[in-house]
Amino acid sequence: MKAILCTAFGPPDRLQLKEIDDPVAAPGEVVVAVECAALNFFDTLIIDNKYQFKPELPFSPAAEFAGIVETLGDGVEGFAVGDRVMGYVINGACREKIAVAAERLIKVPDGLDPALAAAGIVTYGTT
Repeated sequence: MKAILCTAFGPPDRLQLKEIDDPVAAPGEVVVAVECAALNFFDTLIIDNKYQFKPELPFSPAAEFAGIVETLGDGVEGFAVGDRVMGYVINGACREKIAVAAERLIKVPDGLDPALAAAGIVTYGTT
């Protein structure tokens, strides 16, 4: 699958589109096919190594996303394959699929555009 990766700290034009392995849902996790990932100001700081949170290289930026549940790990309840969800992961959402703890997901109501859902967690919480 494709992912946008920060392989060296710097400005956004240093980000790279790479092929990485598909994620596998561990117990308690859900794999989501990402439709939209939201980028925020702090993402520009993180990729330039100017933020208090400093992930190890390489990593994908974007803390929030919206997408469709693709697979469920053992013990996951309350979600089904095909559910529309939005979530928050600190970083890592700029990719085609992401494995995330089920408790970090919220179902998206019918009719809500995935771009609006993806941008709803950080910005809403900040305001």
